[in-house]
Amino acid sequence: MVKTTLMIMAAGIGSRFGGGIKQLAPVGPCGEIIMDYSIYDAIKAGFDEVIFIIRHDLEADFKEIIGRRIEKVIPVKYAYQELCDLPAGFAAPKGRTKPWGTGQAVLAAAGLAEHPFAVINADDYYGREAFEKLHAYLSDDRKGPSDVYEMCMAGFVLKNTLSENGGVTRGVCEVDGDGSLLKVTETYEIQWKNGVLCAQDEKGNPVAVDANQQVSMNMWGLRPDFFQELRAGFETFLSELSPEDVRSEYLLPRIIDRLLSEKKASVKVLETKDKWFGVTYQEDKKSVTTAIRGLIEQGMYKERLFEVN
Repeated sequence: MVKTTLMIMAAGIGSRFGGGIKQLAPVGPCGEIIMDYSIYDAIKAGFDEVIFIIRHDLEADFKEIIGRRIEKVIPVKYAYQELCDLPAGFAAPKGRTKPWGTGQAVLAAAGLAEHPFAVINADDYYGREAFEKLHAYLSDDRKGPSDVYEMCMAGFVLKNTLSENGGVTRGVCEVDGDGSLLKVTETYEIQWKNGVLCAQDEKGNPVAVDANQQVSMNMWGLRPDFFQELRAGFETFLSELSPEDVRSEYLLPRIIDRLLSEKKASVKVLETKDKWFGVTYQEDKKSVTTAIRGLIEQGMYKERLFEVN
């Protein structure tokens, strides 16, 4: 059986959460955070190790709140995503304060990820079904060398991924009849307004979305050969960046969408009906806590998730 890795992107600043570190906000009855439930589900699905992608300034708090506990139940590695971690010859524009997005985050783990890996956000709850499907795909050792990058993606139903407290960003997907991804488009400020589902493109223009269509929640199944593409693409991204641009990000959905358009990638969409929840806004924390309590009462999780201190 092929070994598999869970890679958790946890370097985000969490500005919309009110300035706190939203990835470390407790939501479980014994102080568990959302990552605890993702790791628990991943272990149940069969994943062999965890790579946390964090910032150096988060390290002490991160290890105190979750890292040292998780090290007792599954092997753990740390990668560090930093604004200044750039290829030779490049420098961050003056005034930029945030790292470079999910593509750079995964690239930060290039020296650590030796096995097929799933990538997730730290502050999203995905549900167990998605981990089981990604693990089954990634652990299939029949997949050999190919002239395209073979990937998978957990596909969520859009209406199951919305926040009651404001707009969210989702990768809106076009999927063919065989369950292969044709296109993924980053779409912003998706929310219900007066009974109508509204959304915007990256320039703020209104776009139409369907509540039942599939979206990406940045839960990808990738293999180590993908790092070569991320590395080359990051240099191209930086070389095309305006010196005044302090906001653009190197994002996995855009990278993968480009590879699809160039016929360099094949992405199997693994549909899940599980309901997402996460802490995008401060007000989300109460609803997430309530949802976790409901899952415990249904027998999905134990009151104390891990029997370690």
